[in-house]
This record gives sequence, C-alpha cells and structure tokens, in this order.
Amino acid sequence: MKKEDFAFLRNQDLINNPTPRVAICLCLDVSGSMHGDAIRELNKGVSLFFDAIRRDETAMYASEIAIVTFGYSVECVRDFSSLTVDSDVPVLEAEGTTPMGEAVTLALDMLNRRKQDYKRSGVDYYQPWLVIMSDGEPNGNAALLKKAKQTTSKMVAERKLTLFPIGIGNDADMGELRGFNYPNKAYKLAGLKFREFFEWLSKSVSATSQSTPGETVVIDENGIPNWASKGWDQLR
Repeated sequence: MKKEDFAFLRNQDLINNPTPRVAICLCLDVSGSMHGDAIRELNKGVSLFFDAIRRDETAMYASEIAIVTFGYSVECVRDFSSLTVDSDVPVLEAEGTTPMGEAVTLALDMLNRRKQDYKRSGVDYYQPWLVIMSDGEPNGNAALLKKAKQTTSKMVAERKLTLFPIGIGNDADMGELRGFNYPNKAYKLAGLKFREFFEWLSKSVSATSQSTPGETVVIDENGIPNWASKGWDQLR
C-alpha cells in the first residue's frame, strides 16, 4: 500500500469508526543476537497477537497496533492503524546491534502524533500501551537512551502510559529495562514464551477496549507467570 493511501485510509477510519482507540506499540529488538529460534518465536508470537485481535470484534475496531524494530537500523515497520485498515503481519529479521534509546524515542514520537490525530478527529482514547522487548545491552546514543527512560517513567507515573519492559534470555540488561518504568519494574520472559506473552497481551487489550476511557488500567497479574520467569515480581 502506498504511503499516501495508507495515511488517507487510517484517518478516514477515525471518521467512519468513532470507537475509542487503544494504541499499542511493540518496540522489538531484532539485533543479530536474536537470530535463530528467538526471532522465529517472536514472529510467531506477533502473528498470534494479530490473529487474537482479529477474533475479538471489539478489540479489532478499538486497537491500533504499531511496530518499531531496532537492530541494523531503527525502523517503523508498521505505523498505528487498526487491522481493518492494514491486516498484514510484518516478518522480522535479525541483524545488527541494539539502539534501544533511538527506538523508544521513535515509538514515543509516533504515539504523540497519533494522539494528536485522535484529538483532531474527536475520537476518545484509552491509556496507550508500550512493550519494549530486548535480549541485550543498549549500545546506541546514551543521551537519547537517558531521555527516553525519563520520558517513559514520567508518563507511567502520571498514568499516561502502560509499559512492559521485557528481557529475553540471559544477556538481557534488566537494569536498563527497569529504567524505563515506574516504579523501576521489568519482566523477564521465561525461555522463548513469546506466544504465551502475546496471548496474554491480546486478552489484556480486549479487556481494556471494553472499559471506559479514563478508567485505571487493571493488569491481569495472575496471568503473568504463564510467560514471565519465576520471580518476575521481584525484578526491581
């Protein structure tokens, strides 16, 4: 789909479908260390997430999914839109390093632009979701990384963002991931349970889309042990 056609369709969608929106951005590490089973399971998990949203009519019309990847480059592989506008599932490939700060900065910029679109169109919206998944140590611009962590932490504290920083594997820098969140909390994926995580995420998005905008987002913590490693609630 041409860029101008996509922009027209997603903005027309705000006019034709005034359902309150929940924006979900997946900020995904696709560096070279994710090569092999990790990137294959990540792709399967993202595909499952899309399928689960499609099966839930309320969530399908309310949710807008964006995907930012960081590896060889930082790239928006999918801008915010509902699956009724763009149903394609991006195929992710692993290569490069871990410019996490640059990726989160791009994700926040995209989120801010989409919120402005909602406001201009008179469409209400829920507290947005940001998922950061990484299997390594950030090695991009240190100043951007610091600013991104300060921004996300402030947004979480002010209840303007629901954030899930998730470490993958033994080399994930949990200290850096905790820095994005308030109150300094991160999660570690159990093995390669990407599919279990995205199944849980789809159910959480569905529950959010059936609530009233402005309500406090209640996280299903009972379901977290299905995808997080033991002691996730102690990773502070």
